[in-house]
Amino acid sequence: MEHLAIEHLAGTPDIFRQLMLGVTEEQTTWKPAPDRWSLAEVLEHLSHLEGHLFRARVDLMTTAENPPVEGYDQNAFYAAGTYSDRDPEESFAHWEEQREDNVEFLRSLDQRMLARTGQHAELGRFTLEDLLNEWAFHDLGHVRQVAELVRAQLYYPKLGPFQAETKVNP
Repeated sequence: MEHLAIEHLAGTPDIFRQLMLGVTEEQTTWKPAPDRWSLAEVLEHLSHLEGHLFRARVDLMTTAENPPVEGYDQNAFYAAGTYSDRDPEESFAHWEEQREDNVEFLRSLDQRMLARTGQHAELGRFTLEDLLNEWAFHDLGHVRQVAELVRAQLYYPKLGPFQAETKVNP
């Protein structure tokens, strides 16, 4: 199947790899505030969602007619420590492997599968195409988040007088 969202999903690992050039292990665990995520937590979150949310939903929707789909409360997983204390390189590698498999699987689907539906516990009926768009949208949000974390750590401290003109929001 061809779909713009799948192409974005395929490219996201390379974007992250490029953004994280020069980031130290210490910088991956830096949190801009107690309630904000570190790079390491973002990477583990992505790894967790890849299999436990997105692929699980695709599998469900491609094998059952309008199956019930549970919600996913990322804040509850975060509060429970699901994304904490993980090795960022391992999280990234695991996510990247899953992503490669998922993109290959998505490309193998027939275009007609986009119309398959699921019944979300809180949001109601949605299509596989809606889910693909949500998946790419989610990725791009984290691209922005990772870019801001990198900006704040690698470049902002070295701006000299230009810091007065700049604001970071990691």
